[in-house]
Amino acid sequence: MTIDWWTLGFQAVNVLVLVWLLGHFFWKPVAAMIEQRRVAAGQTLADAEAQRAQAAAALADIARTRAGFAQERDTILADARAAAELAHTARMEAATQQATDIEADAHAAAAKEKMASEGAWRDSASGLAIDIASRLCAPLAGPGLQAAFLVRLLDKLRALSEAERHGIATAGVALDIVSASPLAADDETRVRQKIAEALESAPGEAPQFTFAADPALIAGLELRGPHLLVSNSWRADLQHIRSELAHDTAA
Repeated sequence: MTIDWWTLGFQAVNVLVLVWLLGHFFWKPVAAMIEQRRVAAGQTLADAEAQRAQAAAALADIARTRAGFAQERDTILADARAAAELAHTARMEAATQQATDIEADAHAAAAKEKMASEGAWRDSASGLAIDIASRLCAPLAGPGLQAAFLVRLLDKLRALSEAERHGIATAGVALDIVSASPLAADDETRVRQKIAEALESAPGEAPQFTFAADPALIAGLELRGPHLLVSNSWRADLQHIRSELAHDTAA
């Protein structure tokens, strides 16, 4: 067997050329493409990892937000419950106070109505008693009773201060001597003289006396002037008794 070295040499050269061609036109581009793919895959993995980290951070933010919402909700609910409790307490207190005020007003109205009723009854009873007393006393009026009232009138005039008597006992002052029934002429003269003496009027300085009759007095003598009223009658006495009865009953 013989070896054709030229053929072997040409085949070796062909192999070398093929290897060079493959290495230059195939393996290098393929390796470069593989490297690009590897770099791209690494970048994709890095981007994916970054997105995963961002997603994890977003999830953490969402969890914190939800926790904050839950806490805020609990706070709002607690505040709402507290406000509702305060409002309920305030309404109950207001209702209680209103009920108390209504009860107090009712008691006050009842007491006022009772006092008014008692006052009306008292006034009616007092008025009836005074009317009965007036009717009973009216027939008793006579000269003796008139003289007694004159004495009491003179005592009241003497009880006035000297300045008061001097102010009354001045010439030109008009005074009315009022009796329950008209006086006779001699009685008028005697009453005028007695009153002038009680006032200690100087001669010629006595007041001007005018006599009048007022049946409402029942009995008695009263001295009336512009700034003077000396009550001295059964009517005045009965009115005084009525006032005392009303005061004692009210007390």
